[in-house]
Amino acid sequence: MDSIGSILNLVAALVDACTGAVVALGVLAALAEVLRHGLSRRLAYEDAMRQIRLTLARWLALALELALAADVLRSVVAPSWDDIGKLAAIAGLRTALNYFLEKELERGGMDLQSHAA
Repeated sequence: MDSIGSILNLVAALVDACTGAVVALGVLAALAEVLRHGLSRRLAYEDAMRQIRLTLARWLALALELALAADVLRSVVAPSWDDIGKLAAIAGLRTALNYFLEKELERGGMDLQSHAA
C-alpha cells in the first residue's frame, strides 16, 4: 500500500506541476490577446477586454479542475477524517469558483455573439 501511496503522491505532484503550467500558459495567452487586440484595434475596448478575460477564464477553469484532481489523488490513500474534511472544503471552493467562471464564460460568449451580430 505504501508504494501505491508513493505513486499517487508522485502523480499528484505531476498534476500540480501541470496546473502551474496551465496557469502560466493562460497568462501568456491573455497577454497575446492584449497585444493582438491592442495592435489591431479591430474591437472596441470593452469587447477586447471581454475577449481577454474569457481567454484567461478558460485557462483558469482548466487549472482549477487539475488542482482538484491533484487533491483527490492525495486523499485517496488512507485518508483521515481531517483530510476528507479539508478535501471537501477545497473541492467546494474550487467547484464554486469553477461554476462562476463557467457562468462568466457563457455570459461573455453570448455578449460577444450579440456584439458581432
